[in-house]
Parts: sequence; C-alpha cells; structure tokens
Amino acid sequence: MHSIFDEVLDRRHTSSYKWDQSQKLFGDADILPMWVADMDFRAPEEVVKALVERTAHGVFGYTIRTDSYYDAVINWQKRRHGWEIKREWITTSPGVVSALSILVETLTEPGDKVVLQAPVYYPFYDVIAMNGREVVNNPLRLENGQYRMDFDHLKSVLATGVKALLLCNPHNPGGRVWTMEELKTLGELCLAHGVTVVSDEIHGDLVFSGHKHIPFASISADFAEHSVVCTAPSKTFNIPGIPTSIVITQNAKIRNAYNRRLKALSIHMENALGAVAVETCYNKGERWLDELLVYLRDNLAVMSAHMAEHAPEVKVMVPEGTYLVWLDCREISDDPAVLKDLMYKSAKVAFNEGSIFGKEGRGFLRANIACPRSVMQEGIRRFAAAVRKFKG
Repeated sequence: MHSIFDEVLDRRHTSSYKWDQSQKLFGDADILPMWVADMDFRAPEEVVKALVERTAHGVFGYTIRTDSYYDAVINWQKRRHGWEIKREWITTSPGVVSALSILVETLTEPGDKVVLQAPVYYPFYDVIAMNGREVVNNPLRLENGQYRMDFDHLKSVLATGVKALLLCNPHNPGGRVWTMEELKTLGELCLAHGVTVVSDEIHGDLVFSGHKHIPFASISADFAEHSVVCTAPSKTFNIPGIPTSIVITQNAKIRNAYNRRLKALSIHMENALGAVAVETCYNKGERWLDELLVYLRDNLAVMSAHMAEHAPEVKVMVPEGTYLVWLDCREISDDPAVLKDLMYKSAKVAFNEGSIFGKEGRGFLRANIACPRSVMQEGIRRFAAAVRKFKG
C-alpha cells in the first residue's frame, strides 16, 4: 500500500545541508546522502498549512510565546509521555545543542568535569571542551548487540568531583531507549554525588512500539530538582531548519541562571515561524507521527533483512527508537579511512563514519533511514554490493 512517506522529493538546490554538499564533503555530487539527522519527508500538512498562512500575513516581527504555545507543550508531554509539567518550568533556545552549551556554561566552572557516555552524539564533546570544561567519558558497554550503561565505572568517575552529566535519552547513535531501571540507577548515582543531569531528549517522540520514552525529570521530584530536559519538535516532525527548542527544569535557580545567559546572548526571543510550528506540531501532528513510526519500523525491517542476506559481515544494531541505525562494520575494518573509501568511492553512499562519536565508534557507521523506502533500498543495495566486492 502506498504511503505518504513513499514520495521522493528533490531536495537539491534548496540549500540543504544534507543534499547540497556531497561534492564538497565527499568529492562526488552523485553520492546518496544518508547521514545528517533530518528526514526526507514533508512535515505534516497541517504544519505546512499553518506556516503558509502565517507567512501570507507578511509581517515577521518580534514574537512572544502565547498561552496556547505553553498549553501545546504541556499537553504534548502529558499525552505522549505521561509527564505533567508546569508552565513556569518551560524556557527555550534556538536549538537543543545551544541549550546544552549554555547549561554546561551555567552549571559548571572552567576546568570542571562533565560526563558523557560514548559513543555519543558528537556535539556533546564540543559543548564541554569548547566551554573550557573537561570531558569525562563513561563508555557504554556493548553486550549482545546492544549498549548498556556501565554503572560501576560511572560511580568511580562521579566520585572524582564531576559537576554535570550529559545524558542522551534516547541514545544517539545506538538507538537505545533507556529503561526506568537504567535511568533510576543513573539518577540515584548522580544525586548521591551532587551531579546535575542534562538530558537531551530530542528523539524522545521517535520510539518504536514495545518501548517507552521516559523523560528523566518525570521519574521523581528529586530527579526533577537536579536535572534539565532539552527537547524539540524538530526531529519528530522534520522542521530542524526552523530553529526552536524547549528547555524544561523544575529548579528555579538553574532556570534563572540559564535564562540570564540566554538574554545576555540575546537569543531569548521566539522565532516567528517556530512558535507556529511548535503549536501546530504538538496540537495537530500526532496522527502523522504515528504513521511515521510504522513506516520507519518497516524501513528498519527491510534494511535488516537486506544486510543479513547480502552483507552479513555488517551487523545491524536494531534501534528501539530514533531513525538512526548503528552499523557494526568491524568485520570489514575498524579503520575510518577504509570505511570512508568503502562508502564514498565504492558504494557512492554517505553514512556517518563512527569515530566522530568517540573512539568507541571506530568500525561503525550511522545510517539515516528516514527517507522514502525506494531511496533507502538504493542506498543499502549500493553499500551491500560494495561490501561484497571489498570482501572479494
């Protein structure tokens, strides 16, 4: 049966970060890009319509967040994730990474230690190191094709005077949707050592059936008081080019410090189109999202079956959430240069090379399957054929 997500849209010549840089980044304009974490799908029609109506007005002045904006955010969190938040807990940022950077800056001092759990979304390293803080790695353990947190190691590093921990929930690139038990254990260790948890939950809406996203701050009042949740509709509804995100914390001291820095940078005003997008996505995008999750799950099944048959050396780490698939290519090579040649020169496809997520990512690739099935099938066909040729 035909799906709205089967439509192949030509994104070239739209100033696309993903589609208009293949020649510059990979040396070949014909390389199929399956790397950047945006989707090749239209946003929900209701969102497109609302944005068209807003732009037709023709005036794009300074914009406030209205009662309906806050209601949309509050109701979404309660409806989708069972998390009851208050209006005064909500603040904003142009993007989640911007928020992470500001939070590292306001929660810690230069030279302080901040924990991340590698392999992990590569801007985590930047927002720590480029703010003059020390990156402390609590590497995830790979067990039976799935990542697990190493709590014994985490306990030892937290005892060294760590001030904050950046949590990727759900995990990018591994696709883990952390369980209540895992989050509780992590949270209790952080509480015991006075460590504030900053939880990047931008993929929290993109969770497959059988798994449940749990906002870290929803677990207990103590966790809420010692954490910040950063989220956005951008990944969920494919609007990352409209900069807007949501920062939620119960802790007034943290929130005030964050807001002060936000104002100092003069990035506290809302994007005129972002306000419309947030409301419309959260109020009218739910059916679209439910259909998307089914489509992504089916894309994943097609990819897994093709790799198992045609390139069994590549082990697909089946994600519990996100539209990103972590491919274990270590049977081929753990040399980033070899895997880049395999992708760009042999397969003419671009996934993310894994070492950018930390040294633990060497020998892995991250593939974005949020594209029409025909496009995804072409990408994995190319890659599997290149693997077979490489293995000879």
